[in-house]
Amino acid sequence: MFKGEKTRLRALERSDIDNFMTWVNNREITQYLLAFSVPVSRAFEEKWLESAMFHTATDKVFAIETLAGEYLGNCGLHQIDSINRHAELGIVIGNSAYLSQGYGTDAIKVLLRLAFDNLNLEKVYLRVYGNNTRGIRCYEKCGFVTVGRLKRHRFIDGEWQDEVLMEVFRG
Repeated sequence: MFKGEKTRLRALERSDIDNFMTWVNNREITQYLLAFSVPVSRAFEEKWLESAMFHTATDKVFAIETLAGEYLGNCGLHQIDSINRHAELGIVIGNSAYLSQGYGTDAIKVLLRLAFDNLNLEKVYLRVYGNNTRGIRCYEKCGFVTVGRLKRHRFIDGEWQDEVLMEVFRG
């Protein structure tokens, strides 16, 4: 288990599925997630959870909890490239009561420590919608800088959105 000032990251468990289902089809939560443009079934999430519970060489996914043990969401490192020493970060705070309170920032800082100190990565990058100002502010607080913008790259909820590429290097 990896611990920050407000959060801890732990392994995903089958019992987390009920938590997922409370937010996975909530557009307030999923509107900025690249993989959630349509509703998903419990069976789909169960299949995803079954694979995500087992870390691989290229993907490591964690549950995010408060220090008191309340489940908040998930985060992970994806497409881990151990030769070129980089990975893509993904995060979702699914419990809307904890949005904009620093829990996501804390979880990312914990995940970056894991990436740099335990996995020996040199860089972590991410993609974020250009209109996700809360997310971009969070990522900047964690040291990410914008390195590119793909204009009108994603068609989401009837509108074109830019996709912003951000990265942070081992400090």
